[in-house]
Amino acid sequence: MRSPILTLTVGAFLAGVLVGCQPNGTPATNGDPTPGGGPAGTRAPRAVDGKPNLNGVWQVMNTANWDIQDHDAQPGPYPHLLGAWFYVPPGNGVVEGNELPYQPWALEKRKENFTKRMVMDTEDLKVGDPEAKCYMPGVPRATYMPYPFQIIQGTEKIHIAYEFAHADRIVHLDKVDPTPYLAVDTWMGHSEGRWDGDTLVVDVKGLIDQTWFDRAGNFHSNAMHVVERYTPVGTDALMYEATIDDPKVFTKPWKMRMPIYRHLEPDARIHEVQCVEFAEPFMYGTLSRPPLK
Repeated sequence: MRSPILTLTVGAFLAGVLVGCQPNGTPATNGDPTPGGGPAGTRAPRAVDGKPNLNGVWQVMNTANWDIQDHDAQPGPYPHLLGAWFYVPPGNGVVEGNELPYQPWALEKRKENFTKRMVMDTEDLKVGDPEAKCYMPGVPRATYMPYPFQIIQGTEKIHIAYEFAHADRIVHLDKVDPTPYLAVDTWMGHSEGRWDGDTLVVDVKGLIDQTWFDRAGNFHSNAMHVVERYTPVGTDALMYEATIDDPKVFTKPWKMRMPIYRHLEPDARIHEVQCVEFAEPFMYGTLSRPPLK
């Protein structure tokens, strides 16, 4: 469990000391009323080191977590029990060209995943959508789940904390030896970042093969390599791109693209969600603990 106190302490150090924010948490601009130049209000605010200031709470406004491709409204997995609750909302896809270049065997596996998305198999925990089990969502799915996430920016490290499943990761902007990080695949992988002009580029490797891209069963292997790009397109918006390269599953690399928006509420923050307690009855049935009161 991630301690909210520890998160706030580390966040205050990174954001306040290494990058610089005003006392109320709004990005510092070094007195420049038009951060980054150009017409007022059209460019991202700047940190004290001159880089775009990405500090804040961010969230997407799309339905990619249900399906990263174009999709119509559909009933949920248990319409006879839930009615209109938890139906699949319609939405535009986020995949460039709206096509996923699956190898033939992988396309059949994707179809099987969708059919068994709400199946719980105690003999094979890879069966079923990992989101339903409160597993950490991995990259890039953590970015476009329908929950906020927080970026805490430093000059050498960037901490990204996600509301779902207490997932988080460190983007290393400094030089680190990746060997110990890549020795074992993990849910959120190993992230190394660099600035390309105003774009934060993040190279992600060492991802476990037990995460999906969405609830539609789109999946990957542990050979997946993700390159993310976070580009400011205004004072409170980023264009997010993720290029996926997985030669075990796909015939060629492909890309997804979507905007992300900064929360403007003065008290914007991510909350602590104990989704493990919600998932236990689904995973363990009568063996699970009674729900907390």
